Amino acid sequence: MSKPIISVKNVLHRYDQQNVLEHINFDILKGSFVGLVGPNGSGKTTLIKLILGIEKLQKGQIFAFDHPIQKFKNKGRISYVSQKSNSFNRGFPATVKEVVSMGIISNQLSKKKKYEQIIHALTQVNMEHYLNRNIGDLSGGQQQRIFIARAIVSQPELLILDEPTVGVDSENVQHFYQLLSKLNKKLGITLVLVSHDIGAITTYVTDLLCLNKSIHYHGNPGDFENMPDEQRSTLYGHQIHTITHDH
Repeated sequence: MSKPIISVKNVLHRYDQQNVLEHINFDILKGSFVGLVGPNGSGKTTLIKLILGIEKLQKGQIFAFDHPIQKFKNKGRISYVSQKSNSFNRGFPATVKEVVSMGIISNQLSKKKKYEQIIHALTQVNMEHYLNRNIGDLSGGQQQRIFIARAIVSQPELLILDEPTVGVDSENVQHFYQLLSKLNKKLGITLVLVSHDIGAITTYVTDLLCLNKSIHYHGNPGDFENMPDEQRSTLYGHQIHTITHDH
């Protein structure tokens, strides 16, 4: 059985005396592809911030690679693509190479080694031929691939993505999910994908976690997809209909 690389135990979090997370318990296993779904205001982004150590833990425990998150120092093992990457300033004067190099953590690498890591990361997302292009000249889908390359250039073990497909057209969204699946299976990167696209989530992920202040479902995505709409809507927090994506 795979070993948990993230363990969340009895987490409770409040804003202005209101609980936004209650009794949160789950593990993220090494090599898994976890889909995190839930309605707006369900606590998804807060949970991600707690796992990343951005938000201070109030009650409960979170362990990253067997270390309490408050004492976890090896940040290079975890990488993150935020929602803000979707609103990237197209006028920003940087090449693809320069953007990806921003993800390199070590200051001890030679120029040659840095270049090799950049090319390797771009190759994984099929964007190596865009090395010297200006980031602002790329489409939204192409930019997202560059942000993924930046996130994986230092070879993290866990990659967390918060609503990465907002503003990306439907055709590129499917290619993007296929890319994530490849990174998970080929490179063995453990993934956590926050998304509202439940149809895509159930198609690609290995584990589904449905959050609405507390965890209402955590398990096999196929079992969730095969539930009657009414039962899934109860778990999700409001009425939903799953749209099946053909591949």
